[in-house]
Amino acid sequence: MDGTNAEVFVGVDMAKDEHYAQAITAGGVELFDRPVANDEAVIEALLDTAVGHGSVAVVIDMTASGAQLLLAVARRRGVPVAYVTGLQMRRAADLYAGSAKTDPRDAWVLADFASRNADRLTWLEISDELLVRLRVLNGRDTDLATDSNRMINRCRDAMVAVSPALERAVGRRLGQAGVRDVLKRWSTPSALQAAGKTRVRNVIKKRSPRLAVKVTDEIFDALAAQTVTLPAETTWGEVICDLAGDLDRVVARRSELGATIEELFLSHPLGVVLVTLCGFGPRTGARTLAEIGDPNRFETGSRLASYAGLAPTDWRSGKSINGSFQSRRGNHRLKNAMFIAAFVATQHDPDAKAYYQRKRAEGKRHNAAVICVARRRCDLILAMLKTRTPYDATRHEILPIAS
Repeated sequence: MDGTNAEVFVGVDMAKDEHYAQAITAGGVELFDRPVANDEAVIEALLDTAVGHGSVAVVIDMTASGAQLLLAVARRRGVPVAYVTGLQMRRAADLYAGSAKTDPRDAWVLADFASRNADRLTWLEISDELLVRLRVLNGRDTDLATDSNRMINRCRDAMVAVSPALERAVGRRLGQAGVRDVLKRWSTPSALQAAGKTRVRNVIKKRSPRLAVKVTDEIFDALAAQTVTLPAETTWGEVICDLAGDLDRVVARRSELGATIEELFLSHPLGVVLVTLCGFGPRTGARTLAEIGDPNRFETGSRLASYAGLAPTDWRSGKSINGSFQSRRGNHRLKNAMFIAAFVATQHDPDAKAYYQRKRAEGKRHNAAVICVARRRCDLILAMLKTRTPYDATRHEILPIAS
């Protein structure tokens, strides 16, 4: 839904328990402002009041959990909702007098900015149930990935405290189930020495058979390199054991979640289209699809690239400044997903690989060249999703060239 021609813009500064709303006409006349509890009846009353002054559009500054009830009520009533990003909000606020940071001022800035720039806002689409579920699961998957990285880093730090050589031997392999099993049973140099080479190798072999011999040899080479016992080895061992167990559970949960995401992604009609393009697996594809939502809200691939923050930003001033730089704006979740997909494509897709090498030959660094590939693929991705046509290399040999 597009609220470009709305007669009343309601800016809502979002919060968990109580929002603050400010209504302004398209001509800039202030109508009313008031706190709005995050409650269905109160939100309905707000919209009823606003509708009394003309057609309404709501403008919000976040789309997280606290905004879901307002979004659902607005969707049911057919009221368009626009989203102003944090960066847009900060820059818009700088244009107005005063430096106060209050809920009423933020709501007023949202409403006034929207009334003056309705054609530049990001209007939120009506999402189907599958896409909403994918967004929720993608967020949980990101949380688990963050937890996993934190536990790995903490475990490696604890291992350094008991044996730097042991950490060098197995720290980089904590992603392997067999290595985690060993640390859960024998987490210190003394315990590993007492267990013996055969027992250690057999434990690793159960879940990481191909690494068993190599890792076992490296572990005992590391043990032989250090004869001194460092302080608090037993206590550090308990910490390592706990972290290895926690990490094992997080990895297992993330694996289960990945299967659920894959099932949902491939059950969506656009998921089976997107997955045919090189670089998009279930996780990357699910994140991309969930963030794009309805592809018809983007007129061109350039609009999609701008939304994702993949379009270059021109800097020109006088004769001394003349160039293009990576944008810091856009949807970072979508940008990261498309970047990963483009990076994979440069390794396996001939067209993407050739384009990447061409950009490298022009003097661009690795990340900048991959961004160029991701930008170029925006036109293709949008065309595939709009027409629901799986990728066919023979039909896409000639693509628009984007810097």
